[in-house]
Amino acid sequence: MAQTTTPDGTAAALGVPLRLTLAFIAGLTVLRLAVLFHTPLELYPDEAQYWLWSRELAFGYFSKPPMIAWLIRATTALGGEAEPWVRLSAPLCHAVAALALQRAGTRLYGGWTGFWAAVVYSLAPGVQLSAGVVSTDAPLLAFLSLGLWAYAGFVTAPAQERLRWAAGIGLSVGLAVLAKYAAFYFVLGLILHALWSREARARWGWRELALTIGLILACLAPNLAWNVSHGFETIAHTAANANLGRAEDAPPASALAFDPRGALGFLGSQFGVFGPISFAVLVGGGAVLAYRRRLEPADKLLLSLTLPPLLIILAVAALSRANANWAGAAYSPASVLVAAWLLRWRANRTLATLVSIKALIGAVFLTAAASSGMADRLGLSNAFKRARGWASSTDAALDRAGEERLKGGLTAIAVDDRFLFNAMAYYGRDRLGHPGDPPLVMWVRQSKAQNQAETSNPLTPALGARVLMVGMVPDFLKEEKADFPAIRDEEFLRIRLDPKRVREMRLFVGLGFKPQPRDPRTGKPVAP
Repeated sequence: MAQTTTPDGTAAALGVPLRLTLAFIAGLTVLRLAVLFHTPLELYPDEAQYWLWSRELAFGYFSKPPMIAWLIRATTALGGEAEPWVRLSAPLCHAVAALALQRAGTRLYGGWTGFWAAVVYSLAPGVQLSAGVVSTDAPLLAFLSLGLWAYAGFVTAPAQERLRWAAGIGLSVGLAVLAKYAAFYFVLGLILHALWSREARARWGWRELALTIGLILACLAPNLAWNVSHGFETIAHTAANANLGRAEDAPPASALAFDPRGALGFLGSQFGVFGPISFAVLVGGGAVLAYRRRLEPADKLLLSLTLPPLLIILAVAALSRANANWAGAAYSPASVLVAAWLLRWRANRTLATLVSIKALIGAVFLTAAASSGMADRLGLSNAFKRARGWASSTDAALDRAGEERLKGGLTAIAVDDRFLFNAMAYYGRDRLGHPGDPPLVMWVRQSKAQNQAETSNPLTPALGARVLMVGMVPDFLKEEKADFPAIRDEEFLRIRLDPKRVREMRLFVGLGFKPQPRDPRTGKPVAP
């Protein structure tokens, strides 16, 4: 397998490509941090949910493993609870990922491949977006990129060094699993590579295999124990996300339904996630080289790690639905692969065009994120609408709650939307939770909790004597009112998000909360 380093990597460490990579990553990260600390964009509700988790550290949460909460707790401990500190880990994780890909590319092909791999990855549209929000994708890609570096070292190092590289694989993948269960695609990729390459199989001795598996399991064990003690909440939620072949109201026994339009839609979205030229090179180049049987050993390694998430999520998209970022684990190895192929083909013009387009997309995104007015002028208001108006919405609801407390007291403030719950918890953190304050709770529509808020903070009859209901889902209004014998003082509010868009909220006081029966088949309220 090709490499241009000495066994200890000294030659590459002193090379021009590494120095340029460090300069590029440092400059881009400083720019991202500058925007992060000046953007007027508020926390997206999922970000607010992760912040909520970080207030009570655990080894697991309703919908995700614990890494994202741990990172937020660390960054907010440094600088406070403001939005930039909640998001701080995102650009730092992507910086780590880019540097790890440079090292992996250098190990597998050479220093310049490593440099361009870091550039291709860092400027991918999906990474540009992910670097500005706190989500599970950033730590996942950071640890998987470190895992790729470790695996590249494992397959290129002499026999006496393989054990430490195997330890790096196990630790990186184990920590990636604590960020997002999609890390297991990497494990599938390792298995695929071993099946594809006799040379790869030969490198795995029983000690290397035991150490790698042992470290992955050691990292996973606390989260697995948490899931056991919580009825496998996170694992069940992850499985339910795909909802294979079933409409929302269909019974669990519904048959799988294949729809190629879902697969085509997912493929189309990947041009936006990875970049149009990058994804075209990945798909087209891989097909041509495989057909002509000109894949190099390093190509097979990277394809083995790239294909599982892409193909599995493609199948999920055809059977049900798939978000564009669900195959994100593919793009660490894919970035190295695209860089290697373009350099091998001497496609300098294509590489320059690829980088220029991605850089332009990044510049537009950063400019829009830094200025609401510029975002509106660029026609990007719709893209940012879910990160606007949450503080105003919270203030409006809590102002009404203050009025109701003066009139007759409140036993709870209940909302019907998890986004609103998360946002109010964050933006109302200085106005909620004092002694005597009514708690913020979730009205539970179905017979079983569907999210973290419904699990940990449900509206119950014990809290239901006099409730301020704050709703964002018009279709639920009739059902909400049916859960109260009496309602008072209904009010509709419109919160301005941008020159064209508003958020509508409706508020009423409900007395004597008494939930109506739920359908045993669907779990939803029985029509009153």
